[in-house]
Amino acid sequence: MKTQIGEDIPIAAAFLKAGELVAIPTETVYGLAGNALSEESVAKIYAAKNRPSFNPLILHIANIAQIEQYAFVDDISLTLAQYFMPGPLTLLLPKKPTVPDITTAGSNKVAIRIPNQPLTLALLAQLDFPLAAPSANPSGYISPTNAHHVMEGLQGKIPYILDGGNTTVGLESTICEVADKVIILHRAGSITAAELSAVSGMEVINAAAYHAPVISDHSTDTPATPGQLKSHYAPHTPLYMGNIAELIESHAGKKIAVISFDNRYENVDNFILAPDHQLTTAASKLFATLREIDNCHYDVILSEQFPNEGIGIAINDRISRAQFILKH
Repeated sequence: MKTQIGEDIPIAAAFLKAGELVAIPTETVYGLAGNALSEESVAKIYAAKNRPSFNPLILHIANIAQIEQYAFVDDISLTLAQYFMPGPLTLLLPKKPTVPDITTAGSNKVAIRIPNQPLTLALLAQLDFPLAAPSANPSGYISPTNAHHVMEGLQGKIPYILDGGNTTVGLESTICEVADKVIILHRAGSITAAELSAVSGMEVINAAAYHAPVISDHSTDTPATPGQLKSHYAPHTPLYMGNIAELIESHAGKKIAVISFDNRYENVDNFILAPDHQLTTAASKLFATLREIDNCHYDVILSEQFPNEGIGIAINDRISRAQFILKH
């Protein structure tokens, strides 16, 4: 199959209506999109990504009114949607029978969001079905933040990549769920727990502290939501996170790349994500930088822990999931 890159929304829509897959831009990362209501199209997504079939997908819709077509929505979730959508927020809601089980990996809940990207919103407006769209990359590898990244991983597997330029947020959406008079934070993103609490007036707690099991990279348990596998977003080059001085010493003699917020270290190659000292800048550059390093034949990648506040919490989450795990 020949893969083309372009900005033609009618071409993208035609492929999707024919049951094919199209990579789409969002403000977070590029998604690999197919008809979320078609079991055949969703099966193609899992196959193209080599994604475990127990890992659920997110529905992308055009407007808030469409939420009720696919899920049962409570008043608090609707308030969050009205405040944060379109934007990098995904709501986990009880699903309606219109959504096939393959799309939610058998779960009775469905994850839904409205992407804040003009091309993709225009595309969604031309379709009479929602798009299931996990990140447009081979499963487990670094998420793509531009069309070239998608081509590197999926060339020959999909017919079209809708090119919307570089993503602006650069990390996957925040995923949350309203339950038992609290908001459960399933995945950290650029919309923070504090912002969710301020809008809803409810306490926000991490899923791990609520009920979510620990999912190992080789587990067959079903994650509650997308993006929960322990080994995820990982480069091919081994990555370790922690005290940089100690890590440099323990990897002496190797070709080392260091990822940092705004610090520079001696006798290594430095990849500073936020020379402007802004966490949003670091977030937008993280995945592209990991890909750049991965293509440069380093022996090891070392990363600081970033300031654990705001979107820094999400940055630390993604780096932690990208760390090297020794396979036994």
